[in-house]
Parts: sequence; C-alpha cells; structure tokens
Amino acid sequence: MNKEERFNKIFNLFILLGMISVVLVVNIMKMSSPGADIVKLAVVTLGAVMGVFNCVMSANGLIWNFLFGVVNVSICAYTNFDSGNMGQFMLHVFYFLPMQFVGIWQWRKHGAGKKSDDGKSAAPKALRLSGKQWALVAAGTLAGIAAVYGLLYYIDLQRLGDSSSLDRAKILLDAVVMVLNIVGQILLSLCYSDSWFIWNLVNIFSVALWLNRTLSPEAGGYEIVMVVKYSFFFINSLNGLRIWLNLAKKENNT
Repeated sequence: MNKEERFNKIFNLFILLGMISVVLVVNIMKMSSPGADIVKLAVVTLGAVMGVFNCVMSANGLIWNFLFGVVNVSICAYTNFDSGNMGQFMLHVFYFLPMQFVGIWQWRKHGAGKKSDDGKSAAPKALRLSGKQWALVAAGTLAGIAAVYGLLYYIDLQRLGDSSSLDRAKILLDAVVMVLNIVGQILLSLCYSDSWFIWNLVNIFSVALWLNRTLSPEAGGYEIVMVVKYSFFFINSLNGLRIWLNLAKKENNT
C-alpha cells in the first residue's frame, strides 16, 4: 500500500465513521425531544449513511457506488417531499434515480470495474473539460437556475396561495442545488473529473438550503441530519476532486 492509498483509506474511514457517529448522536438527542417522529428520523439516518457510502465510493472511482445511490436517492426524495423542497423531490425521483443506472452503464464503457494488473477494481478513465466546454456549462447552469427558480416560485405560489408567505431564499437555494446536481451528475456519468468542482458547490448550497429549513417554523426535526450529511459530503467532495484530477493527469500522461 503506497502513501496515497494509505491516506485515502484513513480519510474514507474518517468520513464514514465520523458521519455515522455524528448522525447517531443527533438522532439520540432528537428522539428525546417532545413530538419527535422516530420513524422519520430512522429513515433519514439510513439515507444519510447510504449517501455517504455512495459519495465516498464515487470519489474513489468505484462503480458500485451507484447501488448505494439508489437507496440514498429514494430516501432523499421522501425527505424533500416532506420538507416542501419540491424541486429537490422532482430532481431525485425523475432524474437521480434513473441516472444511477445510466451511471453504471457509462462507467463500464469507460473501463470502471475491470480488474487492474494488481487485482483491484479499476476506476473509469477520467476526462477534463476544455475552456469552451466550461463556458457552455456555466452559461447553461445560470440559464437553468433562472428557469427553475421561476418554475418553483410558481409551484410554491400555487401551493401556498399567498406570495407574502413564500420563502424566496429557500426557492433560490432549491433551484441552485437542483440545477448544479443535474450538471454534476451528467459530468460524473460521462467521467469528467471537473464534475467534482460542481459537487463542491452542490454541497455548499445544500448545507445552506437545509440550514434554511432548520430555521423554518415547518421544520420536522430531522433537517439537522441533512446539514450534517452535506457537511460531510463537502469534505468528501474536496478529496474526490483531488483523486479525479490525479486520474485525469495520469490519463494525459499515458
């Protein structure tokens, strides 16, 4: 085991054990609160743990991350629907869930899962975006955020029936996270290492979104679990960026 492999092993254990420990502590505290919904807390906790396994494995280029992703996405759809994040709900049901299977197919096309010379499961061949491609991604992302914000604003307006009661900050964060997730998943499925720049932004804005929900009078008590989840996801996405940039560098040197 070389130095980088040793670091990744220790880092992955830190993310996995740290996430599980913090979530358990938060849930024990929440379960003792009056009116706590133990079933919801347990379901959200399971999704958070599955999500961490999914993200850690994808950061390390392991194709089986998508199987954990199926469980994580399904539970995230439920929690977002329950919290009124309709953009995130639709994103998980109609996009992320089928994209788990698309990801398996695409990664296999790029060599993921094959046995390398040392007997380990190979990572996919990593690509890099050109400057022109980055410009197109940025323009498409901004246009998408504007369009989704308008759609979510309309949906919440119809649901609540009063514009004065709309949480515009929540709607904007919901739109930003939704569009960035779509862009990140497309790039990751196509094996672009640049997707990890997007995932870092996804996790930053996701923390902000769930902090907003935590402070809402409609908070169900489990929102803090999602804050913890995306905080750990952010730490992991920093390592994922490092790993995938190294993978792309190796491809360019071969």
